[in-house]
Amino acid sequence: MQALREDDPAHVADYRLLGRLGEGGMGVVYLARSPRGRMVAVKSIRPELAAMPDFRLRFAEEVSIARRVGGDWTAAVLDADPHAGTPWVATSYVPGPTLAEVVARHGPLPERSVRGLASGLCDALADIHAAGLVHRDLKPSNIMITIDGPKVIDFGIVRALDGPTHGGLTSSGVIIGSPGFMAPEQVRGERLTAACDIFSLGSVLAFAAGGRQPFQAPEVRPHALMYRVVHEEPDLSGIPEPLLALIRDCLEKDPAARPSLTALRAREETQFRHLGPWLPAPVLARLGQDAAQLLEQEDPRTGITAGALTPPPPPDEVPTVDGPPAATPVTTPVTTTVLTEQRAPRPPRGTPPSARTLAEERNGGNGPHPSTVAVYVALTLYALAALGASITQLNALDDTFESSWDNNWELAIPWGFIQVGTTAVLLVAWLVWCARMRADAEEFAPGRLRYSPGMAVGSWLIPFGNLYLPKQIANDVWHASSPRSLGGAMAPAARLHIWWGFWLVSALTSPLFWYWGAFGWAAEENFVEHENAAPYGSYEHDRWYTYDPGVNGWVALLLRLLVVPAVVATALYVSRLSAMQQARREA
Repeated sequence: MQALREDDPAHVADYRLLGRLGEGGMGVVYLARSPRGRMVAVKSIRPELAAMPDFRLRFAEEVSIARRVGGDWTAAVLDADPHAGTPWVATSYVPGPTLAEVVARHGPLPERSVRGLASGLCDALADIHAAGLVHRDLKPSNIMITIDGPKVIDFGIVRALDGPTHGGLTSSGVIIGSPGFMAPEQVRGERLTAACDIFSLGSVLAFAAGGRQPFQAPEVRPHALMYRVVHEEPDLSGIPEPLLALIRDCLEKDPAARPSLTALRAREETQFRHLGPWLPAPVLARLGQDAAQLLEQEDPRTGITAGALTPPPPPDEVPTVDGPPAATPVTTPVTTTVLTEQRAPRPPRGTPPSARTLAEERNGGNGPHPSTVAVYVALTLYALAALGASITQLNALDDTFESSWDNNWELAIPWGFIQVGTTAVLLVAWLVWCARMRADAEEFAPGRLRYSPGMAVGSWLIPFGNLYLPKQIANDVWHASSPRSLGGAMAPAARLHIWWGFWLVSALTSPLFWYWGAFGWAAEENFVEHENAAPYGSYEHDRWYTYDPGVNGWVALLLRLLVVPAVVATALYVSRLSAMQQARREA
């Protein structure tokens, strides 16, 4: 991200501009904040384009169609004014690096990640084509990489440059697209169909899997590159064998020979339904570091941050022949991390402060939120269930029993079902509370948290992923909720780390807990038979049983007793985070 220049406006319509994301042939792309505080990308169209005959009408038509594009894999068009003095369009802001930046930094993606990329891009193109649009500029710098999958930006808007009789050309004869990713018919200026996006998809997948453009050669100029696209075969060396057939089919010269999008989505190569992360670990680690650093300043012209750097152009950015380069939104890592928020309006002078009790001051507000109270209640019930089972087990050590085979139903199983019920209550209350904490943190640092709001709940349900993803989300929420007096630094997080340590122990020992700790600690083999010395069958003969916990019983008791400090640590974590967020809202 770059600071605003002196000749940049402070606002576009009602959107306050914060910085530059990119600049290209269509205009300048700004990072902006909506009147309600949402982060958006605003593209301001160049005046010379706005002055072209019929441009505004075509632009308005394309914006109207593009606003109907839905789905999870595109940056939605939110607002536009084609008839303003300077036409503009606002889309959802997607924080994160582009595919071009990821490949430049980390090299080719592994096969599994390319499959995930292909699956997401096919879904995105399906949404775009369903709205009657052809993207025609699908390339690595128009694909944002996020933890949830790829997201396509800049779809459809560039088509407004076309006249009704010019396929891939503007009225001035300029070819629209990026040479290394254009379809042959696009290079020839023919009328375009959805098949041109299929060709671009093949080029993008080849770039992601091989680390270079399929038609690129050393020191090839744009004209020569477009000649290779039309007349020569792609260089697919280095691409994993399982992906070659998919990419070759997409890169057919004849549009009619390319597979349809429906056929592509049905192919095995684009089937990606894994629950775990779709990106390799180094890319996931960098995603957090490279997330957009949004600074709230009274005057954006003072700069986005001291020392913010502009990266070199991505490798796929080849200037368009006889025309200015296409706009390239760029997400640039910055040198400092400062979490900020919108300032709340100050009350008028002379307004007396509201009286609050000492307890309310400790809470940071007028009492905890209902979702927080629900977590406290659920934690209490969960701890009481564990303690009740433990006390029952300890009492059994001093008791005698008439038989050994039915004691589990009388002792362990009732408490087991009670523990299952309290666990279900705690799970629901916990997920609701986590979703609320994540939503409130977004208000303090809009667009700054690494994962989508849905992951605040979903991360707990991902096998193995719930051993690290919730902690990353909790770190971001804690950081965003830290007091402003710390100047953007993260508040001391001992409670957070202790709570997470107990969660890891609980998660890793949960199989033992539920097998022995809940239902299996009073099995028949845990009871020892005793009898007196009187002859068997005589009136004086007596037989009884005593409880011997054995290894499984003592392990069960230990695990249930660990519930108590885990509940205390969780309650302290919930209390502190809730209080910090309440204080931030009231500040």
